[in-house]
Amino acid sequence: MTVRHLTLPAMLCLAGISALAPAAMASDQLGLWTGRLVTDQGSCNDETRDTSTFQVTPRQLTFTPADGSIILVGIPEKGYARYHAEALVKQPSGAAFPMVFEAHPEGRTIVGTYGTPRCRAHIVLKR
Repeated sequence: MTVRHLTLPAMLCLAGISALAPAAMASDQLGLWTGRLVTDQGSCNDETRDTSTFQVTPRQLTFTPADGSIILVGIPEKGYARYHAEALVKQPSGAAFPMVFEAHPEGRTIVGTYGTPRCRAHIVLKR
């Protein structure tokens, strides 16, 4: 069947389904994701000792390395195609210690990179 042979209701139905597809994919990203950071460079011993948690809500996202006490926070982009969360911790010396998490959906997972001035690691997050 070609498009010329579709009835108006059928064409409207197909248009509605294709319009909902991005919204459905975005809502699939909401919720809790877990995985374990794997060191790529530097010293990430504290961050790789335990499971990390990534949470996506419509208004906020959080990443907690090794489910510790420091939470990186961000705001989801429209469409949930990329994620960015960060925290800026003040060290006892007074110097800033930035922590950054970048990720994107890949199939049924979310893959990401975590970095600080002393370490870089990657992670595959699953439900």
